[in-house]
Amino acid sequence: MILKLSIECVRGHYLQEPCIRVIEIDDDANLYDLHEAIQDAVDFERDHPFGFYIANSSSPWAQKHWIGRDERWERVEAELMRTRLKDIYPLGRKKLYYLFDFGDMWTFEIRKARGAKNPEAGVEYPRVVEALGPAPEQYPRWEDS
Repeated sequence: MILKLSIECVRGHYLQEPCIRVIEIDDDANLYDLHEAIQDAVDFERDHPFGFYIANSSSPWAQKHWIGRDERWERVEAELMRTRLKDIYPLGRKKLYYLFDFGDMWTFEIRKARGAKNPEAGVEYPRVVEALGPAPEQYPRWEDS
C-alpha cells in the first residue's frame, strides 16, 4: 500500500521559512528509504549522520524513543533497514521525527495522512506530490562585505 506522508522541517540551524513536502511512499519501505526520500525532497547533501525517533513533540526536551540508537553506525543502519513504515504506524498521539546532522539539528516532523492507496501503474515511489515553501538552505552562502 502507498502511504502519504507530510514532512515538515520544524527546526534547523539555518531554517528561515516554512518547508513542507508531501510524499507518497510504499508502506514496505524502510526508514533508510525514508531518509533517502527526505534528502531528495529537500535537496540536502547526504554528508552527516541521522536518526529517527518517536516523541510527543519536536521540543528538544521531549522524551524521545530513538530507533536503532547505538554507538556503532553499522548497527543503527541495520536497524533502520529492518524497520519498515508499516511496522511503525499507527503511532497514536506520538509522531515520527527525522533528525539529520546532529550539529545543525535539521529536524523533520513526519505525519501520516489517513488511509492508504494501491500503487498506481507506471508510477515510481517514493515521489513528492506537494511542495510548500522553499527547501531549506543546508549550507548558506555568506557574502563577503
